[in-house]
Amino acid sequence: MALIAIAADKGSPGVTTAAVALAAVWPRRVLLAETDPAGGDLVYRSAAAHGGPLNPNTGMLSIAATARRGLVPDQLWDHVQPLNGGLDVLVGLGTAEQATGLTGLWPTLGHAFAALGDSPGQPADVIADCGRISGDSPAVDLFPHAALVLLLARTEPEAIARVRDRAAALSVRLHGGPRGAASLATPLIGVVLVTDTGTAGTMSGQVNDMLVHAQTGARVLGTLAHDPAGAEQLAGRRRGRLDKSLLIRSARKVTADLHQQYGAAWSGPARQGHAGAGR
Repeated sequence: MALIAIAADKGSPGVTTAAVALAAVWPRRVLLAETDPAGGDLVYRSAAAHGGPLNPNTGMLSIAATARRGLVPDQLWDHVQPLNGGLDVLVGLGTAEQATGLTGLWPTLGHAFAALGDSPGQPADVIADCGRISGDSPAVDLFPHAALVLLLARTEPEAIARVRDRAAALSVRLHGGPRGAASLATPLIGVVLVTDTGTAGTMSGQVNDMLVHAQTGARVLGTLAHDPAGAEQLAGRRRGRLDKSLLIRSARKVTADLHQQYGAAWSGPARQGHAGAGR
């Protein structure tokens, strides 16, 4: 099993929405971790399994004290809360100021997330919502432990240019540069585009060609539908068949493609995830 880190460069392409959508249809057991140093969103937008609010003090905030004494992967479950629908979540920090409590601990967290898949107790993949990583975000210290880093981007020209430059910079940082086989190095660097379904194929091909031509070491690995109504349903703010939404249908395609391409390299037994998105 594996750590999958999801991040964006600038703007608001919907990293949290994408992370929740992918986790909701992940084909194996999964833990969603809100690791954005600027603070998490789920405590404000999602209900707990008991129908009440999530506890903001149980999650990344509570795990900081534990991690300073060393962190065994199975200890992560002591700080997890289930969402309404069954998805296990490690709730993010409340404010950016609280990130100081995790100073120096990000590599420890990354190692624990990656090792959770080999846990003899409750193995799971981890999808980490790293938020925006422009500047010197400490969440980047998770990336060396990841099997896959997914950069989320919209398709406006400036967004595409930024994701190209960010992918190239990460390739240098994580792989030592865009070597001939950089796309096969660990962690893999992929781009997921948020776009209208009608133009998804064309945009995916064009952006992928640009990434290859620029020798970024990254490739387009899928597209998520720009679906505001689906995002509202996912957050519980709108009624409707979530499993039929364009967002969830496209997320299911992305996860299926990822597992078809790379699943064999992610060690550990396949396990069923939760059924929150109508699986």
